[in-house]
Amino acid sequence: MADETQDPTRVPGAPHPRETQTLIGQNAAQQAFLDAFNTGRLHHAWLLTGPRGVGKATLAWRIARFLLATPDPDPDDMFGAPVPATLDVSPDHPVAHRIAAGADPGLKSVHRTENEKTKRLRDQITIDDIRALGSFFQLSSTDGGRRVVIIDAADDMNVNAANALLKMLEEPPARTTLLLICHQPSRLLPTIRSRCRTLRLGTLSSTQMEQAMAQAGIDPGADAAALAELSAGSVGDALRLSLLDGLKLYREVIHLLGTLPNLDRARALALAEAAAGRGAEEKLELLYTLIDVALGRLARTGALGQPPQVEAAQDEAAILTRLAPNAAQARAWADTAQQALARARHGRAVNLDPAALVLDTLFKLTDTAPAR
Repeated sequence: MADETQDPTRVPGAPHPRETQTLIGQNAAQQAFLDAFNTGRLHHAWLLTGPRGVGKATLAWRIARFLLATPDPDPDDMFGAPVPATLDVSPDHPVAHRIAAGADPGLKSVHRTENEKTKRLRDQITIDDIRALGSFFQLSSTDGGRRVVIIDAADDMNVNAANALLKMLEEPPARTTLLLICHQPSRLLPTIRSRCRTLRLGTLSSTQMEQAMAQAGIDPGADAAALAELSAGSVGDALRLSLLDGLKLYREVIHLLGTLPNLDRARALALAEAAAGRGAEEKLELLYTLIDVALGRLARTGALGQPPQVEAAQDEAAILTRLAPNAAQARAWADTAQQALARARHGRAVNLDPAALVLDTLFKLTDTAPAR
């Protein structure tokens, strides 16, 4: 197992989804699951979909606590015991304590694990990760005989892992619920999607974003508008930006764009070295995400004929307008984004020098920028 610093299911510095008691802004998805439970139509597999960082993992852990702590509804109960009205489980409940400690025997979480040789997280969930569920299903059941599996994220499964999971979905173990967190359902096998019931989660409003960040102990202060703009309704992305100093990183990206077509090489080198240093994997990932965001905002500026209404960096509107003055330039930036970031992904996959890759990406932008 990867240690907490390499857990891919959490934002570094923020509470783990299993520690988050309240899910903000996703009442429809919660109610849909609760209705299925209360009416005895609980499906054996659920696909939790939506943009990254909107609460899918928090919902999965809420469902897991609820299922392991709540008796099945009894339609023949002559005394008419009340059905659950929410997925809330008291923090003092034994199940809640065990889950918080990562020690509930009825729950199994599957995610990308550490490569024992390299000591780095794998890029994929492997077939061995899925096959390990076999021994979990064979264990003696507790808490009414339920078992719950959370796969975070199902998008990360390689082909062999996906096929192994498909066999389990075709012959599901009794009283087992599988919760598949999925950012991009199109990446899953159609046969997996067809065997799951889908719960779709949407992006959060700016008010809901502030509430969710406050719950995580983050006060965005004067940066609230910029965080909301760059995270596009994803509280997970907003937390990552806040905790990893992402706004400063984005502003540096915009500053470098402002120097095009004559890229400020000294600042580009400093940025590459800072984001590619030892232990800076999260910052490197964030940098590529922010370059993608900046190029997307560039392309939209040219396509729409105006920059975004909210600036996330000083002089951003003027810089975007100069670099993308028309629709033709917008298409050029969109093509550049696709090619440059694909090149960077390939370079990272074959373990090329991270700083050199960042510089290569930034230098590629000079070819697209119009002359001053």
